[in-house]
Amino acid sequence: MVFSKVIRALLAGGVLAASVLASGVVHATTDKPAVDRDTLVVGVEKEFQNLDGLVTISGDSLRYGWQIYDTLYGFDLEGKIVPRLATSVTISPDSKVFTYKLRKGVKFHNGTQFTSRDVKASVEHILDPKSKSTRRPYFAPIVDSIETPDPYTVTFKLKVPDGAFQNKVAGYLYILPGDYLASLANPDAFAQAPVSLGPYKVKRYAPGGSELVLERFDDFWGEKPKIKTLIFKAITEPVSRVNAILRGEIDVAVVLPFPDYDRLKKEAGLDVISSPVASPLYIRVYTDDPASPFSKREVRQALSYAIDTNAIIKSVLHGVGEPLGTFISNYYPYGAKKSIKAYPYDPKKARELLAKAGYPSGFETTLNIQGDLPKELSETVAAYWGQIGVKVKLNRLTYAAFQRLNNTHASGPLALSQFTNALYDPIHPVGGAFSKDGSWSNYNNPEVEALLQKVNSVSGAQQRGEIFEQVGQILHDDAAGFFLSEYFYIYAKKKSVQWDVQKGSGFLNFRTAGWK
Repeated sequence: MVFSKVIRALLAGGVLAASVLASGVVHATTDKPAVDRDTLVVGVEKEFQNLDGLVTISGDSLRYGWQIYDTLYGFDLEGKIVPRLATSVTISPDSKVFTYKLRKGVKFHNGTQFTSRDVKASVEHILDPKSKSTRRPYFAPIVDSIETPDPYTVTFKLKVPDGAFQNKVAGYLYILPGDYLASLANPDAFAQAPVSLGPYKVKRYAPGGSELVLERFDDFWGEKPKIKTLIFKAITEPVSRVNAILRGEIDVAVVLPFPDYDRLKKEAGLDVISSPVASPLYIRVYTDDPASPFSKREVRQALSYAIDTNAIIKSVLHGVGEPLGTFISNYYPYGAKKSIKAYPYDPKKARELLAKAGYPSGFETTLNIQGDLPKELSETVAAYWGQIGVKVKLNRLTYAAFQRLNNTHASGPLALSQFTNALYDPIHPVGGAFSKDGSWSNYNNPEVEALLQKVNSVSGAQQRGEIFEQVGQILHDDAAGFFLSEYFYIYAKKKSVQWDVQKGSGFLNFRTAGWK
C-alpha cells in the first residue's frame, strides 16, 4: 500500500517512529512469578477511578468487575449468556416480565446471605439519581417495578418490552448487599469500601487508584480461584508497561502499545495475544448545536472522506486494526452489516463537500482526547483534516478528566474515544452513543430512534441483528461519527501463566487463572 502524503510527512518528522524507538530498551524476560505462585500481578493501562461497579463506566470496571462482583446471569468465554447467581429465568411472551429463581446458600464478602432483596436494592442503587450511575439510562426508562415474592425469587416488570434485558442483567447488574448499602451515609460511600459476592474481595485500594489488591474469597459460591492474591498495578506509560513485563516485574500486561506487538512476539518467555474487543475506535461528534459546522451532514461526510483509515491502521496502529464503516463492530455476535465499508480516502471530494456546506476555507475546531489512546492517532487525524483547511486544536486529557467531561456531555465538539463492549448486544454502543437519550450521545436521528424503539420489542439474534444492520447503515450514511478502526487489545503474559482472554470484549476475567 502506498502511504498518503500526510503519513509520509509524519514519518519523516518522527511523530510515528518515536514510540517504536522509545520502547525498545529491554530484551530480557523471566518466566518466574513476580511475587509467588499464589499471586498474579497484572499491569493495567490506567488508574482505577471508581470501585462502584454499578456507577462507573465499563472502561473502568472491566478490570475488576468480574473479580469483585457477580451477576444473576453472566457471559462465558465466548460471550454466551449463562446462569450465575440465578439458576433459571422465565420470560413472558411479551418480553415485559422476567422472573429469576436465585441460587441458595450464597454469601457476600461481609458474611451476609444473598436474597432477592439484594437484587432489588442493587437496581434501586442504579436508579437513584444521587448515585450518578452510568447504567441508569439502560434501566430507568424500562423498569416499572421489582417484586420479591420470596427470598429466592425476583421478578422484573418492565414498562415496555426489551429484547436485550437479559444482556443488560448479565453485563450491568452487579449485585450488592442491600443492608450494607442502606447503612452507608450516601451512595458515594460504597465505592470507598465495596462489598459484593464475586470470587475476590478488596484487600487494599491505593489512593489515586494506582494499585488495587484483591484477596480470594474462600466462601465464594462457585469454583474457587487458583490464585490467592490479585495485584493490579496502574502503569500508565506504555513504555513502562512493556518494560515491566519484560523485566518480570508483572505477570500479565494489558493494552500494550501497537508498535511493540511484533517485537514482543519474539520474546521466548512470553505469550502475546492480539484480541478484537468489539469496541469501535471513533471520534464522537456533537451534532446537536445548530451553530456548529458538525450539525451539517456534508461537513461530517467531508471529514470522513478526508481521513485515510487504511493508512492509519497500517502506520499508527502498526497493522493491529481493521477498517470500520459504522459503529457496530464486526465482532458483535449479530448486528454488523459487513458490506458497510469505511469512507474511501478522497480529499478532493472532502473539499467539495466542505464548500457545499458553506466552509470553502475550512474552519477551526477542538478535539478532546482520551489519554490512554495512542497520541499519534489524534496527531495523524488532525494532519489529514489540516489538508482540507480544518485546523484542529488537540486537547489531550488524562483518562479521568476525559471521562468526567464525556460522561456529562461536555467533551465536545469532538472527542476521540473507544466504546467498550459490555453487553454483547449492539444496543449498548448504539443506545449509549447514538440515541437521543444516550449517556454518551449528542446525536438525534428520528430514523435511528424509530429502529431502536422497534428493536426493544424483538428478541432473538437474527431479528435483532437485521434491525441493527439498518441502524449501522444509517449511521454510516449520516457520518454520525468518525469511525477509525476496529479496536484490538494487545496482551502479554508469562508462558507459565494459565489465562484465557475473554473473546470479543475487553473485560478481564481471572476467575480461572493460575500458574502451570
